Amino acid sequence: MQTIFIQIKCELGRAYEVADALVQGVEQVSEVHSTSGQYDLLVKCYLPSDLDIGHFVNESVQRLPGIKDTFTLIAFKAFA
Repeated sequence: MQTIFIQIKCELGRAYEVADALVQGVEQVSEVHSTSGQYDLLVKCYLPSDLDIGHFVNESVQRLPGIKDTFTLIAFKAFA
């Protein structure tokens, strides 16, 4: 299992619509948070180890209506 975080910049006025589409339509999405700063949303995803991150982001996230830009972070280890 691999964990990634995706920061998303939305078209103006569409952040809640994009968040809803991610939660409802993308199985690998664990959490979606609205954030301040350059990006509107922070998305936490759990992906199977054999799933290509680039294909997932390009095909399952970036193609959703209302998304202008993304920035993906790969998590190495979680600390409790």
